[in-house]
Amino acid sequence: MNALSSTHSTRLIVTLLAACVPAAAAADAVTDWNAQACELVAEAKLGPPPAMRVMALVQTAVDAAAQAASRPTPGAPPAAAHAAATVDAAIAAANRLTLSKLLPTQQAAIDAAYQSALTAIGDHGARNAGIAIGERAAAQALAARADDVIAPEAYRPRTTPGLYVPTAIPAVPQWPQRKPWLMSSASQFRPAPPPLLGSDEWARDYNEVKAVGARNSAQRTSEQTEVARFWEYTLPSIYYGVLRSVATQPGRDTTQNAALYAAVGQAMDDGMIAVFDAKYHYNYWRPVTAIRNGDLDGNDATERDAGWTAFSDVPMHPEYPSAHSVIAGVTGALLQEVIGSGALPALTTSSPTAKGATRHWTTIDQFLQEVANARIYSGIHYRSATTVGTAMGRQIGELAAARLLRARMAAAPEARH
Repeated sequence: MNALSSTHSTRLIVTLLAACVPAAAAADAVTDWNAQACELVAEAKLGPPPAMRVMALVQTAVDAAAQAASRPTPGAPPAAAHAAATVDAAIAAANRLTLSKLLPTQQAAIDAAYQSALTAIGDHGARNAGIAIGERAAAQALAARADDVIAPEAYRPRTTPGLYVPTAIPAVPQWPQRKPWLMSSASQFRPAPPPLLGSDEWARDYNEVKAVGARNSAQRTSEQTEVARFWEYTLPSIYYGVLRSVATQPGRDTTQNAALYAAVGQAMDDGMIAVFDAKYHYNYWRPVTAIRNGDLDGNDATERDAGWTAFSDVPMHPEYPSAHSVIAGVTGALLQEVIGSGALPALTTSSPTAKGATRHWTTIDQFLQEVANARIYSGIHYRSATTVGTAMGRQIGELAAARLLRARMAAAPEARH
């Protein structure tokens, strides 16, 4: 997964992230602050794995704050408006404290967003009570993850003494050493190995990406090119945009959304830990490497192309499995958990790498398949890597649902629609 290009201006990022939200959507403090946090992450120029970690911490603190603030407070006025104001203030305070800790370069923007949120809360008693609750929840969330230490990067390039090898260091090889939120270990959902090079499956994967994923492909359609470009964006906001399609539906409340966003945040972060465990365990070659060496794989059905180049910039880490597919699988599984057998609203999100274009899906499977296809159209993944990645993501999402959502939903069955 690639970080956001530094050529995007601040104004463009703000505009396009705002475009992720349909104008008619009824937002709450959780979803509004999530959009703010995603914007700040983009401004901080974080790569996808660190960005997912930040959002997991933020949404976990927000969930704890919202749940605590929604409980009746002895001596407080019973009015619904007072209770809602307390929750909103707690969410604002939790966001401010966690974001200030995790994104210190964005302090001015964090403070401005915080002051704006507090100004909108007219009940000073509720506001002060909520701030105390939110700050306490954020401090506890940060303390609970204090032992999630990011080890120093120490990747050792493979070489023979004196022999030149490309000097770029792969992305986050230390990520599997992090402490998972939900998984028992980084390898809990490690998939089986990629296809054997002599197999028909390998030849199928190779020839598909070679044909439609080349920079100058004559077989990739204009629609497929648009899909590839859309999903070149890899920061969390593109997935939280999809989530917002459900979170803003009638009948959902702030605490339900806080729980959903925390579950997605933790599962996405675990997804990053799991996928980089698998990537560096298998160390599988990208299409650009394989296709330029197609005469060395021992498979007569894979013809070498000496000058083949992928349509999109190739990420700096091993190929198998697809990280985008893992995060899509996480998102799809948790949306399915919330929706149940009810009607699915139109899923939608926007992408800065597609100049703010918005795409829509009518089913979760349609959304998942598009993400998988996009990585092949981009020329950076094989079909098997996307299939496996989606399945991994679903497993992690289902784990998050079981651990974080089902008990609450059982206690409030009206939350499922």
